[in-house]
Amino acid sequence: MEQPVSSIPYGETGYFNQLVVDFLAEHPHIRPYYKYSPVKPPFEEVIKAKKAHPHHRETLVAALEQQYQGLETSAAVKANISSLADPNTFTVCTAHQPNIFTGYLYFAYKILQTIKLADQLKAQYSQYNFVPVYYMGSEDADLDELGHVYIDGKNIVWPTSQQGAVGRMRPEGFEELIETIKNTLGYGAYSEELITLLRTAYLERENIQDATLFLVNELFGRYGLVTLVPDNPMLKKLFVPVMRDELLHQHSHRIVNDTTERLSQHYKVQANPREINLFYLTETGRERIVKMGDNWKVLHMPLEFTAATLEQELQNHPERFSPNVILRGLFQETILPNIAFIGGGGEIAYWIELQELFAHYKVPFPVLVLRNSFLMVDSQSQQRLQKLGLDITDLFGDVETLVNSFVQKHTNASLVLKDEYAAIEKLFDDLVIKARNIDVTLEATVGSERNKAVKSIGKLEHKFLKAEKKKFAWQTEQIRTLKGKLFPANSLQERKENFMPWYIHQGPAFFDMILEHLDPLSDQFGIIYTK
Repeated sequence: MEQPVSSIPYGETGYFNQLVVDFLAEHPHIRPYYKYSPVKPPFEEVIKAKKAHPHHRETLVAALEQQYQGLETSAAVKANISSLADPNTFTVCTAHQPNIFTGYLYFAYKILQTIKLADQLKAQYSQYNFVPVYYMGSEDADLDELGHVYIDGKNIVWPTSQQGAVGRMRPEGFEELIETIKNTLGYGAYSEELITLLRTAYLERENIQDATLFLVNELFGRYGLVTLVPDNPMLKKLFVPVMRDELLHQHSHRIVNDTTERLSQHYKVQANPREINLFYLTETGRERIVKMGDNWKVLHMPLEFTAATLEQELQNHPERFSPNVILRGLFQETILPNIAFIGGGGEIAYWIELQELFAHYKVPFPVLVLRNSFLMVDSQSQQRLQKLGLDITDLFGDVETLVNSFVQKHTNASLVLKDEYAAIEKLFDDLVIKARNIDVTLEATVGSERNKAVKSIGKLEHKFLKAEKKKFAWQTEQIRTLKGKLFPANSLQERKENFMPWYIHQGPAFFDMILEHLDPLSDQFGIIYTK
């Protein structure tokens, strides 16, 4: 039986782009765009920089206490919220949209990594306190991304016609959705408990962000995780100076464009800034704000502001202004005493565009940490791999290439016609010499016939392999089945699957198991062998 955990470098998985690999390796092409090492961060230096920055801790604590009203919270969550008033308390943060039913498996990985890094920092720097925070991107309006969940090969979609920020949407139709999930999951020791939890979250809450807050608190509150919903007038008010500057002067467009122009020499740019990187947010819409002459207009809405009315709107209703991806991180780091941000490859790709923007507004840039990635391999899959004589790392590549190499390795026939290719090449080399001696114009004819002969050998080689595969039908089918199970839709498991198929059997112990295997500052892709 395999060891309970192994790993593979990110660059060898085939599922991560060069930017991620270079980020972890601190390659000279990318290193100037982030302040601290992602694997060995100098946390003392980071804490010192954050301590020197002004904070609005009272406002943050008040917003959190208001947000948690009516929720049953663990003693650890209560203590962590209270501790945020202390100037020696700092946060470790991850961010994610309120995908229905938490969306992808990596949602749990990000949160658990945040919890573990905060715990490790507490142990290392006992003079400080560190609070793990899940920052909910509830203002995201991408329902195509947020409104579905994938379970056991089935994509379960929330059919709603609502528009605007997903966090503000009403959870209509969730009775049927939860029933579909119940039937899809089947029986497990924790099935009933989980379905009851989903019903309480989505059927007894007014909107998706409240449902997500409840669900995340129930699942991770025992670890002391604090969930922050930034769609809050008190918190938005703290960001008014930056939002005003954005609307009046559009500095972010120029600053981030300068960075992306340099970055694009080596990498694909993740997010391009707009002239104004703010949306206007209502209960049913989230639309761009654009400058038109001396006024500001909200696209697709009958709303227009002068400089005076815009200032009035900022002061009276800051919650109606919503930062896009360019300003979101700056907002996060303005309202939180944060020292580290844990994000996936896409998030890291846009954060590295922002360092100079942070410097412009004199906001300390956090440590950027790549989220942990895992593949969980069940015992049945482990046994099949052993029978086939394969290592789990073999499955990261193209499945048909693996099938071909497996057949070639185990067949008694000679399927690779190297000697035949060599014989053909020698034969035609001799024919070229003869043709040249007879008539130089015949050389092209010989070359053409050579190409035809080589193609014929190639076709024969393909037919030999195809015929031999039939003798290994059971094994090749097993390889394809394993690939499909562990890499659904040829994607990483964590990017498709949801936590629930594991949770119904293991309950809270599932998260404990992941937490145990996490290394928050790892530069390796983890493989967990489960029972």
